[in-house]
Amino acid sequence: MQCRLGIREGRRGGAPPGLVHCAAMGRSQVAVLRVSPGNILQDLDRLVELGGAERALDPGATTILKDNISWHFPFPGANTTPWQLEGTIRALSARGFDDQVCVQNRTVVTDAFKGEDLNGYTPIFQAYDIPVRYNFVPEDMSWSVYEPKSKLHVLHDIFPEGIYIPDDFHGKNVVHLPTVKCHIYTTTTGAMKNAFGGLLNSKRHYTHSWIHQTLVDLLKIQKEIHSGLFCVMDGTTAGDGPGPRTMRPVTKNVMLASEDQVAVDAVAAQMMGFDPMSIEYIRLAHEEGLGKGKREDIDVVGDADLADERWGFTVGDNGASMIGDIMWFGPLKRFQKLFFHTPLVNLFVFGSEAYHDYYRWPFRDKKVFDAWRRDTPWGRLFDDYQRRGALAAGGAGAEGEGGAKDVTGG
Repeated sequence: MQCRLGIREGRRGGAPPGLVHCAAMGRSQVAVLRVSPGNILQDLDRLVELGGAERALDPGATTILKDNISWHFPFPGANTTPWQLEGTIRALSARGFDDQVCVQNRTVVTDAFKGEDLNGYTPIFQAYDIPVRYNFVPEDMSWSVYEPKSKLHVLHDIFPEGIYIPDDFHGKNVVHLPTVKCHIYTTTTGAMKNAFGGLLNSKRHYTHSWIHQTLVDLLKIQKEIHSGLFCVMDGTTAGDGPGPRTMRPVTKNVMLASEDQVAVDAVAAQMMGFDPMSIEYIRLAHEEGLGKGKREDIDVVGDADLADERWGFTVGDNGASMIGDIMWFGPLKRFQKLFFHTPLVNLFVFGSEAYHDYYRWPFRDKKVFDAWRRDTPWGRLFDDYQRRGALAAGGAGAEGEGGAKDVTGG
């Protein structure tokens, strides 16, 4: 309760929102649990409880479910899982957060409609009567210029015409639903990166050269406009390698939750084998009091021993990252306004779609997906969702675990 009251007292006392931050008032708490397919909805209920959702969220506000569709194809480890979505909806509802809405965004390589269908979200939305709104559909959501009260790193310079954010995000709770995975531009991706698609419009690719600072700026904005923040992160199948799409899925049977977006990203990063404070967006957020990035400042509850695991993940490169390194961070960075702020950007959009959807998926990554479905308990649970739509709505529990094993592929 200390964190939430601290933010509210800052506002009542006249201090600008965002100046009194949760993690600045003490230690942060991250829940880490070992989970199983046969008990997944109960596991998620316990995770949400241990993570402190009731402390983090305003019971009188609408709660936005911000899922993570990194690729519309259901590649393991890339996207919010159907059990993560269903379990979070149920756990929040059980604690009085009944007014829930899902907000979707699209990217140059992601079709939101295709993604929510192929990943099994649509039957869950229908089963629990969760409305879905699309931040790129004018009838669903309007955008207005927002002037942050906090000092930002880069967004004012990147968007001199003004920082546009969705009008409907003001005064709402947000629950982020990322996965534990690597990212070619940010090393890891999780709670903080998940705000990227929801808060910024179709010009968000302008920020790639300054992505770490952008994520910190977005967290500052979130703390100003939202009534509460929470994260439920899925590591049942984690993504090793050049994410967020073309990865090596590894069964890890773990999930995390916290109200501190920095701390949950830091714990996940360390479990993957990275030093959290060597990742710029985590370090900057920690240094600016937006959350805790140092492990010694974080209390792990639940199955605390899991947080001591080190998986030895590495990022590496794929075809998309090699082009991006040259264009966003390399010798051609100075020409990015020519390439990405003009119709020439469509050449890169076409190239990315061709690489991911017409080369990687049919010739390489669908084989990895099929092996995951066949050989792992989480893949079989995914198939169960495909057949039944929603576990609880189907009446029976999930299938048994079976023998877990890692699935790798390139």
